[in-house]
Amino acid sequence: MPQPAWLVAAIDALIYFYGLDRGPQLYRCRLVQAARRCYVLNSLASGRRLALRIILLQLAAAVLVGLVFLALGYREAMAAAAGATMVALGTALMSARFFSGVSGAGVALGRLLTGMFLKWIVIVGGLVVILFQFELPPLAAITGLAAAYAVYLLAFRFKG
Repeated sequence: MPQPAWLVAAIDALIYFYGLDRGPQLYRCRLVQAARRCYVLNSLASGRRLALRIILLQLAAAVLVGLVFLALGYREAMAAAAGATMVALGTALMSARFFSGVSGAGVALGRLLTGMFLKWIVIVGGLVVILFQFELPPLAAITGLAAAYAVYLLAFRFKG
């Protein structure tokens, strides 16, 4: 029989306040077990799975855009695929930085901001290399970048 949430919270606070949260005999009590359960709406594991799904979909978009631009030529296909791959690489770098460990809210926000900063460095730097170093067509590269970003709309719309 489930206990009301306010009762479980009150018992948990009393158990912690009086120092009774230690000892093997206390773990057998059903109220203590209910108070110690942690209900999380969205775990880090689901965030990691969603990030991996987005990265794989962005790489699939890179291949698809590269194949579409192959009709216009080899250089256009390379530019489109490279533009989309830069976005996937930036997303992977941001995800690796953000999901590096469990911590408080301030540290998580710092990781998110540094991850976004690194992502944009990779994307802008990659576009500079694509456009100025290799001198590939800019329209194809920007189209690949836009196609990889369109994956976000699909990934967050259909999370299932």
